[in-house]
Amino acid sequence: MITGKTKLLGVIGYPVEHSLSPVMHNVAIAKLGLDYVYLPFPIAPENLEIAIAGLASLGIIGFSVTIPHKQAILSFLSEVSPIAQAIGAVNTVTRQGDKWVGTNTDVEGFIAPLQTIDDQNWHQKTAVILGNGGAARAVVAGCVQLGLAEIHVVGRNSHKLSEFSRSWENSPLAGKFQVHEWEELPKLIPQADLLVNTTPVGMYPRVDESPLSMDELGDLPSRAIAYDLIYIPKPTKFLQLAAKQKTIVIDGLEMLVQQGAAALKIWLQQETVPVVEMRQALQNHFAAKKP
Repeated sequence: MITGKTKLLGVIGYPVEHSLSPVMHNVAIAKLGLDYVYLPFPIAPENLEIAIAGLASLGIIGFSVTIPHKQAILSFLSEVSPIAQAIGAVNTVTRQGDKWVGTNTDVEGFIAPLQTIDDQNWHQKTAVILGNGGAARAVVAGCVQLGLAEIHVVGRNSHKLSEFSRSWENSPLAGKFQVHEWEELPKLIPQADLLVNTTPVGMYPRVDESPLSMDELGDLPSRAIAYDLIYIPKPTKFLQLAAKQKTIVIDGLEMLVQQGAAALKIWLQQETVPVVEMRQALQNHFAAKKP
């Protein structure tokens, strides 16, 4: 039961109604028997600054950050963790005293399902990352952490791609990856051991779209890993096409679970949280949605 004593957590984004974070977090909170509730807060980019002040006034304990705020939020935080500073993007914010403190649990979430795949000599592998937004930054950091030999970031907008490249100049991750125009993909895809979609192309409700066509994916090596950070629909068109190339496919569900679990540990100051129940809650949600 929600009362005047219930502590508030949430997720900010725009749009945010598609987010499944409330589903898994509220199940975890209930399992732990804590008087918290996790809510979605739709915040347009032009309202971000005033909204952050409003969340402080409401006594929010902490919140998740999703598209399009992961980079813009940095301007409104008092402290940022080293990993979030290195990436230049924040996905988890906590209230500590009178300060907002940001970190990034997306790296941990991204890596988690990859570490369950046997016989991966990551130091001999090549990653190709589609997109150059906030999510791509965490994927770059995750690939560096795994020790991949080559990391290539591919973008459609040359101006944004240049900005992306320049934005890493003061980061310890500078020089760990290469950037490419979208037109260079035909020569990169045959090299890809790990192909990651960090773009929103194919996200609900535009479920019939894919960042790459069947022909473009035709040169993807068999037994490569195709990884889509999108988790609605399940599977995405991108993963459906990639699966026809005999690739290993990973959707964004496990990343969502693992980054969420890491955030919940921070907010609740708990060493463990019910990850199994969080994952099951999402699987139940998808099962209920099927016709």
